[in-house]
Amino acid sequence: MPPIAMEQELSLSSDSEESVIADQELQEAFAKGSLKPGLNIVLEGRPKAFNNVDGLKRCLSEFQRNLSWVERLDITSPLKTNVTGAASKNTVEKDSVDPEDDFKREMNFYHQAQASILEALPRLHQFKIPTRRPDDYFAEMAKSDQQMQKIREKLKSKKEAMEKSEKAKQLRALRKYGKQVQIDVLQKRQKEKSTMLNAVKKYQKGLLDKLEFLEGEKSSEPQKKKEGTERQPIKKGPNAKRRYKNQK
Repeated sequence: MPPIAMEQELSLSSDSEESVIADQELQEAFAKGSLKPGLNIVLEGRPKAFNNVDGLKRCLSEFQRNLSWVERLDITSPLKTNVTGAASKNTVEKDSVDPEDDFKREMNFYHQAQASILEALPRLHQFKIPTRRPDDYFAEMAKSDQQMQKIREKLKSKKEAMEKSEKAKQLRALRKYGKQVQIDVLQKRQKEKSTMLNAVKKYQKGLLDKLEFLEGEKSSEPQKKKEGTERQPIKKGPNAKRRYKNQK
């Protein structure tokens, strides 16, 4: 916040507090009957505030109760403790814990709580107070079964919606890929067709002596014929027995 805005906010808050105090003083003066015409108050010397130690101690003794530790269950842990729960050997000053370091501050709270537990558990065991729930203890849920069922159904519906969305994304990606492949095939065919038509036009105009795609077909035909002749079975002549009969 800018300093100007902070000053304005502080001035507004101080003005509001002063107005509240002034209203209270006017109400008290009206109740006492000391108001004069024009809502003016005859100022009198304000009572001086003083620290009544005896009165404070007397009030403290009235509501103070000397209860046993079992009724209070309070533990005062040192400012800094070790993991074992014992107080640190070195004297720790309040300024040694940096309040601006969030990690160290929270770790200090954690160690203090751990030390308090390690100190309180033996005391509870001395008073024979159980610190563990029995095995057959069933804790009551904060939410009813109907509410938990609604939560489960809501989570299930969210999961199904996410799965449907993921499947739809996959289908869209596959369709996009299929369309791209189809477009590539059509473009390739169109390119081959345009190349062939251009070659035919050039051949008709006399710019080309021969058509390459026709030469490719002609060269492939003799090869096929050759392969066919090679695959034909070799005719054999008559065997020796048949030749002997023919000689007779």
